[in-house]
Amino acid sequence: MGIFSRRQTAVIEPSPTAGTSVVEAAPRGAGLDPALRALTGRWTIDRPHSRIGFSVRHAMVTTVRGAFADYDSTLYFDGARPSESRAELVIRVASVDTGVEQRDAHLVGTDFFDARRFPEMAFRSTSTVHEGGESFRMTGDLTIRDTTRPVDLQLDYLGSVVDPFGFERAGFDGTTTIDRTEWGLVYNQRLKAGGAMVSEKVRLQFDISAVRSPS
Repeated sequence: MGIFSRRQTAVIEPSPTAGTSVVEAAPRGAGLDPALRALTGRWTIDRPHSRIGFSVRHAMVTTVRGAFADYDSTLYFDGARPSESRAELVIRVASVDTGVEQRDAHLVGTDFFDARRFPEMAFRSTSTVHEGGESFRMTGDLTIRDTTRPVDLQLDYLGSVVDPFGFERAGFDGTTTIDRTEWGLVYNQRLKAGGAMVSEKVRLQFDISAVRSPS
């Protein structure tokens, strides 16, 4: 939900029994940068400096990009035992912004998100695997329009820093591609020359600046 990049928001606490599975790609701590151990703890996405976005092909020839401005997040990163890391992200779909007001209204309507009936979408991780170096794979449940399906998120750690205001920050990039029709987002128009007006494949992008939460 790698998930995430830079903005401040309220923290929602995941259930301690939320089904997080313990999966190890290698023996505990093997191949991990020792500096990652110092990052163990709870983090929150800093919204003004992060982007929870998506991109989709339009009319077969161009790409439309958008992002969600309103969401809550909880991240727990374990630098010694990556399998214990977890994330939860709850997004208000009415906050979608593609830069075109008419298109945004269409997206929150019944053809797509149907925000009146389904105001939120969510990602809740179920396992995390260290794939080597600073790359991780986070598997989780993605819920859209009350349909929940598993997704794999490629997550890359970008580094950490203490900013001029004394906040400890860590950066992550996360990406995955889904077939929107599997979540009931089936609206489309066919082109005379063949193909679809809106691609069924949607790339989800998480550019995260996370701030360490108080103990």
